[in-house]
Amino acid sequence: MVLLAQISDLHLDGTERARERATRVMDYLRALPTPVDALLVTGDIADHGEPSEYREAARILTAAFPVLTCPGNHDSREPLRSALLGEPPAEGPVNRLHLIGGTAILMCDSSIPGKDEGLLDQQTMSWLAESLDALPTGTPALVAFHHPPVTLHHPLPDSYTLQNDQDFAALLADHPEVVAVITGHAHTAAVSTFARRPLLVGPAVTWTLRLPWEGTEVADFEQPPGIAFHVLDERHRLTTHFRTVL
Repeated sequence: MVLLAQISDLHLDGTERARERATRVMDYLRALPTPVDALLVTGDIADHGEPSEYREAARILTAAFPVLTCPGNHDSREPLRSALLGEPPAEGPVNRLHLIGGTAILMCDSSIPGKDEGLLDQQTMSWLAESLDALPTGTPALVAFHHPPVTLHHPLPDSYTLQNDQDFAALLADHPEVVAVITGHAHTAAVSTFARRPLLVGPAVTWTLRLPWEGTEVADFEQPPGIAFHVLDERHRLTTHFRTVL
């Protein structure tokens, strides 16, 4: 069994509010009686893409378990690499493959510099296909990125979805080892399907999306931060639990 936690959309901006909410979530995860095997952070780590925001993220996200990240539309690749990942700055997509408990976790960059829409560009798509092709037979895989590739029935996230969803669906059709797709971006916990796979949208740390039937205000700043737990069993079946951290 592999136990993964997921947080998304921290939007660290130097304010005490953002810092406290992200710290509260990490304190909760670090104090779990059974530690998670890894934490997935699915984008919008920073609010403005500033180096100082990533330095703060590096301090807050420090943990005994692996912390796996990918960028969102509010992130900036070069300072994310240098200030958070400790790597030389570079402009290309930030894609990483991690092996956790026999499971391949592919953290992909769906950001388009300077835009809010999502795209798995050609470099990322090629990396995805090559990485999946190279996995040993029988290795389950999870693909994670920021922008959901489906309609979520809210005008805000539905305005900035993944643009090349059909290309991604075709890639998944060729790779049955992918068990599920995990995203963030929508600021609301949601479950759907995509290309005959579970699609799991993690809740946000910073604020919660108010759905159209809940009122006219888009952002609910009073809801506590949300997290997800993804459990992959020995039969490669995935179960997800959502929690709020009071």
